[in-house]
Amino acid sequence: MTHQIELSGVNKYYGAYHALRDIDLKIKKGAFVALVGPSGCGKSTLLRSLAGLESISGGDLIIAGERMNGVPPRKRDLAMVFQSYALYPHMTVEENLTYSLRIRGVKKTEARKAAEEVAATTGLSNLLHRYPRELSGGQRQRVAMSRAIIRHPKAFLFDEPLSNLDAALRVHMRKEIRSLHDRLGATSVYVTHDQIEAMTMADHVVVMRQGVIEQQGAPLELYDRPVNKFVAGFIGSPAMNFIPATVGADGKSLALDLGTPQMIALDRPVPSSSRLLVGLRPEHLRLVPDSEAQIRLPVGIVESTGSMTYITSAGQPEINVVVSERQSLRHGDTMALGFDPAHLHLFDAETEQRIEVA
Repeated sequence: MTHQIELSGVNKYYGAYHALRDIDLKIKKGAFVALVGPSGCGKSTLLRSLAGLESISGGDLIIAGERMNGVPPRKRDLAMVFQSYALYPHMTVEENLTYSLRIRGVKKTEARKAAEEVAATTGLSNLLHRYPRELSGGQRQRVAMSRAIIRHPKAFLFDEPLSNLDAALRVHMRKEIRSLHDRLGATSVYVTHDQIEAMTMADHVVVMRQGVIEQQGAPLELYDRPVNKFVAGFIGSPAMNFIPATVGADGKSLALDLGTPQMIALDRPVPSSSRLLVGLRPEHLRLVPDSEAQIRLPVGIVESTGSMTYITSAGQPEINVVVSERQSLRHGDTMALGFDPAHLHLFDAETEQRIEVA
């Protein structure tokens, strides 16, 4: 499959500040790629560099086989959907949709037909004569997406498009965006700080920190085999638990520092290391009878949503547990926890890199 977008050794400086560091990324035609990471990680800078709104300081940017270094935004044939929608307030929905066509000299009747076709796809057919001020947030976002779709660009660039919407509408709109992507066979690059959006919408997730790509791959690949503590803690909700530990004398057990050392047996030898971090996801811990406990912890907070129960241990480190059953546990009780050793992740406490266990 051909690559629609390729970045090779891309760097970006703002004066002495190194915003993007040796970015290598290949995006297949028709793929949905999410750029995710904390604020200031470089994801929006990377998206704006693709769009041509920022010039890159080094490396190569290729779109549809053409080198785009220095090419102005209007000649890149990319469509960007912004967080703020960026609609023209004095134009109707139809006029917003057809604006880019009209300035390119497309006839009025053809532009109107294109707007009606796109509006039918995005559920805007009854709103074409309204103004942006007469629309809800979700409807405005549909207009912004429709304005991008009508151009049939080489790729769609989304810059945190759902962050202005309420939680329920965000869930609905992310399904709509993914459904549109599939129907159009488009290539999409989507920036978000919300890893749930990234995991549920994208085929390929790129996790960034301080201008560097920490890891990229399929969503479940990042969830199952994070390369370091940062990715492990960023992907997954609630976040992974990290517990300081040392390897037992037999090489097949770990002493977990949970206020007092608690020994757990493993099913395989562990590479010797002076200090380890054990990673356990909250959903991989389960409540068990006391006789089967691998870990015992005092209960701190119990929160129930009806379908799920979230339990936080008292003391340090704080351990989070998520179970689907309703619980009668209360603050101060002791909970007995078990887990499948296959779900345990090991990281070097110094480098924070993943330790592979045979």
